Amino acid sequence: MDLQEIRRIVELMNEHGLTHFDLTKKDFHLKLKKGPDFDDLRGLLASLPSAPAAAAPAISAPAATGSAAPATVAAAEGSEITSPMVGTFYRKPAPDAPNFVEVGSTVSEGQTLCIIEAMKVMNEIKAEKSGTICALVAEDATPVQYGDVLFRIK
Repeated sequence: MDLQEIRRIVELMNEHGLTHFDLTKKDFHLKLKKGPDFDDLRGLLASLPSAPAAAAPAISAPAATGSAAPATVAAAEGSEITSPMVGTFYRKPAPDAPNFVEVGSTVSEGQTLCIIEAMKVMNEIKAEKSGTICALVAEDATPVQYGDVLFRIK
């Protein structure tokens, strides 16, 4: 791969708003990242002790009003299903079709959960494990970045 090809890849990244690019060929590996490193930021945020303490009053306050507390607690439960790429998140295969999954849906490993459109290609995102969807985090038809939480599953 020559410098012109790498420049063209960088131009395409800028053109399409991509922040991460990884290419592996026979004896060649190219990895490009642009902007903040979200993995490092997640690690830093996870190590902050004040984040759970700040969230505790928000969880206990709705308990007095009633039904909002279980939804808030459920959103924090389960493991995260994150976006493997940058693109536009879609919950259904077509505008007039039903959503792939809803809160409470039981999914099996390999089942399609959503679609992420990247560079006019529709990429099906499949469940990596079986379980029950306990939260829908990403909004339908919105942009997502690599590592953004899409769903929570338990």
